[in-house]
Amino acid sequence: MDLVLMGLPGAGKGTQAEKIIAKYGIPHISTGDMFRAAIKEGTPLGKQAKQFMDAGELVPDEVTIGIVRERLAKSDCDDGFLLDGFPRTVPQAEALDAILQDMNRSIDYVININVERDKLLERLTGRRVCRNCGATYHMVFNRPKQDGTCDKCGGELYQREDDNEKTVANRLEVNINQQEPLLQYYEDTGVLQTVDGNRDIDEVFEDVDNLIGSLSE
Repeated sequence: MDLVLMGLPGAGKGTQAEKIIAKYGIPHISTGDMFRAAIKEGTPLGKQAKQFMDAGELVPDEVTIGIVRERLAKSDCDDGFLLDGFPRTVPQAEALDAILQDMNRSIDYVININVERDKLLERLTGRRVCRNCGATYHMVFNRPKQDGTCDKCGGELYQREDDNEKTVANRLEVNINQQEPLLQYYEDTGVLQTVDGNRDIDEVFEDVDNLIGSLSE
């Protein structure tokens, strides 16, 4: 089962990824993990990636795609993989298709966890952090017993600057604009499966699980 997992920030993609790998035992491959592994192993592509990252620049597509090719060729991917964070653009998606074609494989499903924009804003702006001990709360899902006060140490809770509504809204807009052409590409190739992520975590996973289970039928 060769899978790509997609979803906007706050959609719960990370939680669903954990559940998928726990049940199916396929490797969870994120862009960051691939870069770190290639750098640690000291591969030529890893060294190139490190130069760009150390300079605070984006790693160019040709390096990223090369690292993806090397990673998918490893034996732990023989029975499938879950790609997360790649591809991000249509050219990357086309490159991934070409890599898999060379391996006589193809993407089975692109699973997109879809959550309404307003709900994403609520999820992403609700976080509060303790100034003293760093404990994290959420004003909808994990409220402190007393507003503004940490349950653990009594410290003051605050909202991080990158969690305020304006910053979050801008971040979401960028992600939505980036994601739309990619979703259209996978819609056109017939592998896109959209799951309603507005529900409870286990209900979302039930749909995801049913999709993946259908691959072995």
